[in-house]
Amino acid sequence: MIALVNSLDQHSIVDLHARFLELLPRIELHGRIFFRHLGCHDKKADAIQEMRALAWKWFLRLVQRGKDPANFLSTFNGFLSRAVIDGRKVTGMEKAKDAMSPHTQRRHGFRVESLSVPSRITHKNHYSAIHGQQEHDAFEERLCDNTVTPVPDQAAFRIDWPAWMKTRTERDRQIIDDLMAGARTLDVSRKYGLSPARVSQLRGEYQEDWHRFTSESVEMDLERAAA
Repeated sequence: MIALVNSLDQHSIVDLHARFLELLPRIELHGRIFFRHLGCHDKKADAIQEMRALAWKWFLRLVQRGKDPANFLSTFNGFLSRAVIDGRKVTGMEKAKDAMSPHTQRRHGFRVESLSVPSRITHKNHYSAIHGQQEHDAFEERLCDNTVTPVPDQAAFRIDWPAWMKTRTERDRQIIDDLMAGARTLDVSRKYGLSPARVSQLRGEYQEDWHRFTSESVEMDLERAAA
């Protein structure tokens, strides 16, 4: 941006800035209409501000190329608004894996919200509510980052998994191994001559059968314990 401005003499910058200010009201109007779906006032204001900054940068670049954005302002505004909603900024694009990025959230179909229960509550609210202590403890437990499977669950899995795999055909076992290794549905379908839809269906069938198998194992263990 600095290099772009430095390439123009001071008088040109003043004239261009005045010309840009003439176009700015129509750019802002387009932004207010395009971003009207944003419920948060601050997010809408940020988007319009980003559109202003990006408009100035693109305006200078087009002028350097001998083009006047005023001649195609509607198209110019359309590209600006779509660029902002896709995460483009004057300083570059938002990170594709940033969970806080609205573009990433739209692309992968999720959203980030505030916690429904505050992690810090007053002593009065903590103990005056029925089961307040239990609910707060359960909430904090869900927030704990625990990637270690409990030892009893590890032992049960090491017994149940091989036993369950023996109930499946050799072809099923190969498909399951590929899916567990992270192979894409399309790759698995091509490897085994299946449609992607069939692979997705099989994935669901395997999951249901595994849950049914482990449920039966638990029931058998309970029966043995009660005997």
